[in-house]
Amino acid sequence: MRRFSSAVATEAGPPEFPGDLAIVQPLPGIGDMIWHLPHIAALAARTSGRVTLVAKASSRADRLLAGQSAIGEVLWLDRLPPGRAPAALRLAGVLRSRRFAAAVLLHHSRGLAFSLLAAGIPRRYGYGFTWQRALLNRPPFLPHSMLHQPRYDQATAWLTACGIPLADPEPRIAVPEQARAAACARVGHARFPAVALGLGSSEPFRRWSNAAFAEVASALLVAGWRSVLLLGGPGEASVIDDLLAQLGPHAARAIPVIGWPIDELAALLAASALHLGNDSGFLNLAAAVGTRAYGLFGATPPLHHSRQIVPIQPPDRRPDLSGMQRITPDAVLGVIAADRGTLGPLPHAAEA
Repeated sequence: MRRFSSAVATEAGPPEFPGDLAIVQPLPGIGDMIWHLPHIAALAARTSGRVTLVAKASSRADRLLAGQSAIGEVLWLDRLPPGRAPAALRLAGVLRSRRFAAAVLLHHSRGLAFSLLAAGIPRRYGYGFTWQRALLNRPPFLPHSMLHQPRYDQATAWLTACGIPLADPEPRIAVPEQARAAACARVGHARFPAVALGLGSSEPFRRWSNAAFAEVASALLVAGWRSVLLLGGPGEASVIDDLLAQLGPHAARAIPVIGWPIDELAALLAASALHLGNDSGFLNLAAAVGTRAYGLFGATPPLHHSRQIVPIQPPDRRPDLSGMQRITPDAVLGVIAADRGTLGPLPHAAEA
């Protein structure tokens, strides 16, 4: 993990949060929430009261945090009570009614910082970029140079400046053994050992081509894997149908997994031997449950928050709009084989 420089100003020692604490993490993606799991846990451990997470429903925070008893409630930013007042004031009203003693904003949003001020929360912490700092009243604040750094790095830098240690800086999600067994039974125990292919992405330019996925999937099946699991959201159903058509005779050993609840998907990924996919929530979820995750980073910089993520980049290592096209199936298969020592299942691979 990286080391971070001190923030602009600090209190005497790590902050304690007396009373109830609100942690605001407004980024919408599942991966965004997974990145912040270690920071949320570290903050929750420093309060004597109840902890409420304020997030967006698309992050699936309630299911991702289901096993963390430290979080008492999740409030959805995008499900505020209706009214004529602007969203910032409606959020302030919801927060005011809960009488939080402190709030931590893990984002650069000035509008959310204003909501914390308007809610009358006495101790308001956050990154303090630009004039957001005028709406917050507790240091430390991050230097402006960090404004465009990865979100994981920002959160880690702020906690480091606070003197709050991360018990484990790597995001982890525990999956009970019975949940893994249930996920395997739903797919079919005879389909394991299996590999998971994450086909979805929030933006089209982050997606590898179906032709490339089909070539890799065929090679993995020939190498001895019993099946490939084709992961996607409801919007990727047509993408998966097209990939099945391209797999030809191998299609019978490919299983579509479309729109599963996030906790069931986590269990399936935990039971998979490895994951290969685009830079997406599937990739982050696989790494968080402890599955080796090979990530295709042609359009975005590689993620570095998890030791389970193995980045695969174009030969020039330059992410851009055409970067995914420069990643070849042969290069992907080479990375997997080199990392594992084999392209197929290891001799001791257990069946589900």
